[in-house]
Amino acid sequence: MNILSFFIIVPLLMLAGLWASRSVNQVRGVMVTGASLLLALSVYLTIDYIGLRQAGAMEEMLFTDSISWYAPLHICYSIGVDGISVAMLLLSAIIVFTGTFASWKLQPLTKEYFLWFTLLSLGVFGFFISTDLFTMFMFYEVALIPMYLLIGIWGSGRKEYAAMKLTLMLMGGSAFLLIGILGIFYGAGGETMNLLEIAKLHIPDTMQHLFFPLIFLGFGVLGALFPFHTWSPDGHASAPTAVSMLHAGVLMKLGGYGCFRVAMYLMPEGAAMWGDVFLVLTTISVVYGAFSAVVQTDLKYINAYSSVSHCGLVLFALLMMTRTSCTGAILQMLSHGLMTALFFALIGMIYGRTHTRDVRLMGGLMKIMPFLAVGYVIAGLANLGLPGLSGFVAEMTVFVGSSQNNDTFHRVCTLIATTSIVITAVYILRVVGKILYGKVLNPDHLKLTDATWDERVAVIFLIACVAGLGLAPFWISNLISNSVEPIITQLIQ
Repeated sequence: MNILSFFIIVPLLMLAGLWASRSVNQVRGVMVTGASLLLALSVYLTIDYIGLRQAGAMEEMLFTDSISWYAPLHICYSIGVDGISVAMLLLSAIIVFTGTFASWKLQPLTKEYFLWFTLLSLGVFGFFISTDLFTMFMFYEVALIPMYLLIGIWGSGRKEYAAMKLTLMLMGGSAFLLIGILGIFYGAGGETMNLLEIAKLHIPDTMQHLFFPLIFLGFGVLGALFPFHTWSPDGHASAPTAVSMLHAGVLMKLGGYGCFRVAMYLMPEGAAMWGDVFLVLTTISVVYGAFSAVVQTDLKYINAYSSVSHCGLVLFALLMMTRTSCTGAILQMLSHGLMTALFFALIGMIYGRTHTRDVRLMGGLMKIMPFLAVGYVIAGLANLGLPGLSGFVAEMTVFVGSSQNNDTFHRVCTLIATTSIVITAVYILRVVGKILYGKVLNPDHLKLTDATWDERVAVIFLIACVAGLGLAPFWISNLISNSVEPIITQLIQ
C-alpha cells in the first residue's frame, strides 16, 4: 500500500478507537498512539523523500497513486507529494502530537472533543497529499466543518458568535472555490481533475482571468486575506488551546498552499493579471495585522492578529513570484505554524492557571511559573525574528526574494511590508515585559504552579522544532526550493 494512504488510514483507526473507548485514559492512549504514529510516518516519509531525490528521482511528485472514484466526472483518489507537501505533512504531525498533550486534561466530553479534533486532522492530512482537485476540495471541507463544534462547544468567551462567524466566512470562501474548480476542470477540457495533468494543458486566458480571483479569494479567506480576515481573531480567541494550535498552526496554511498549488500553478495568466491587486491586499494584511496586535490587551487576540500579519506575509511572498520569495513563503508557513502553536499552547496554560488573558491584570509571572515564562519569551523572540530561531530565517528569505523584483511597485510593497518587523517587536516586547516581569499584580497568582509533565512535553518539543528550523534551515530550504521551481517556471513562461 502507498505510504501516503496511511495518513488517511491512521486517523480513521483513531476515530474507531476513540469511538470504542470507555474511559478518559483509553481516549488518551488512543490519541497518543495515533499522534505518535503519524509523527513517525511523517519523519519516515521526509527521510525517504530526501533519499529518493538524492538518488536522482526527477519526477515532480513522488509516491503517486491514482484510483478511479467517479468515472463520469473523472474524479479519482489521486495522491502524491513534493517537498512542499512533505514539509506541510511534517508540520501537521508535529502540531497534532503536541496538541494532544496540550489537551491532556481537557474536560468535559473528552472523547467527543478528540473525535472532532481527529476528524479535523484527517482533513488536513488528506488535503496535503491530494493531487485531484475534487478530492482536495473534499478534504478541505472535512477540515473546516469540525471547527464549528470544537469552538462552539469547547471554546470560551463569545464562542457561539465566533464559531458561526468562522463557519459562514469559510463556507463562503468554499463556494468561490467550488465554482473555480469547476471552471478549471471545464477550461482544461473536462477530461481530468488531476493537478499534474491540468498543468500540462492550457486553460484559455479569458477563463484564467475569470476563475483565478475566485480560487485565490476562496483559499485566501482561510489565509486571513484582508479584508476577509475578521473571522480569524474571534475564532482564535474563542477556540480551546489545541484547536487554536491546529487552527493557526496548520489549518490557515491550507489557504497559502491552495493559492500556490492550485490558483497560481494552474492559472499563470490569471496570476499575472490579478497578482498586483492581491499584492496590495496582502501588504495591507501584513501591516494591519501587526498594528492591530499592538492595541490588543487579550493575549489570544494579540497572537491572533499577529497570525493575520504573518499569514499575510505568506501570500505576499507568493505573489512576488520569485523562487526565493516563494521558498520563503513555505518557510514562513512552517515557522509560523510552529511558533504560533507554541504561543497558543503557552497562553492556554497560563490562562488555565490565572483565569485571565488580560495583560493588564498580570505581572511577575517569571518568578511564579519560570518554565512557562521562559517558553513564552522564546516564542516571542521567534515571532519578532531573532537570529537563530525560525522567524528570522523565514522573514529574511521572504524579503530578500521580494527585493529581487526591480520595478517600483514591488519595491514599495516590500518596503511597506518590512515595517511589520518593527511593529512586531513593539507588541511582543511590551507583552513580555508586562506579564512576566515587574510586580505581581494579583496576590492569588503567588499560589499558582508551574507546568505539568504533559505541558512540558508539548512546549519542549515545539521549542526544539523552532530552534531546529532556525539553526539548521538549509535541508528544509533545499527540500522546498526544488519543489518551488516547477511552479515558478509555469508562472514566468
